[in-house]
Amino acid sequence: MSFKVDFKTRWSDFDANIHMRHTAYNDYCAEARMRYFNKFGITVQDFAKEKVGPILFEENTRFVKEIHMGEDISVNLKIIGLSENGERWKIQNEVFNVHGKLSAIITVHGAWLDLFKRKLTTPPLKFQEIFTDAEKTENFKVIPLKK
Repeated sequence: MSFKVDFKTRWSDFDANIHMRHTAYNDYCAEARMRYFNKFGITVQDFAKEKVGPILFEENTRFVKEIHMGEDISVNLKIIGLSENGERWKIQNEVFNVHGKLSAIITVHGAWLDLFKRKLTTPPLKFQEIFTDAEKTENFKVIPLKK
């Protein structure tokens, strides 16, 4: 299932070069991921209730095309990798400019964390299903579990 969020950019998203500042791309992608969770009924309150939350190990940004001041954007979400038990995941967000041209690709590698034990954990089924049903990239791979 495909997922995309349209955003109206803000003046504070841009820098002195009159293009989107580098960290704004990452902020919009993080917002898109949280909206993805919310679309499937998973809220911050659910993280607290289930005592499980998402953590990131790595975040990479590749800039492709400038987004200029005043241009709105859209951000999608695809799964690059997922462990069999749903514990670990890799997500790709693509950022598109107002004309639908690819502007940046952000990849995040993360996992589900037990909020009390502070260790990686297999998430509740409700959390697992949101990634299993998500659109996958062409190079999707199963992530082997670390021993």
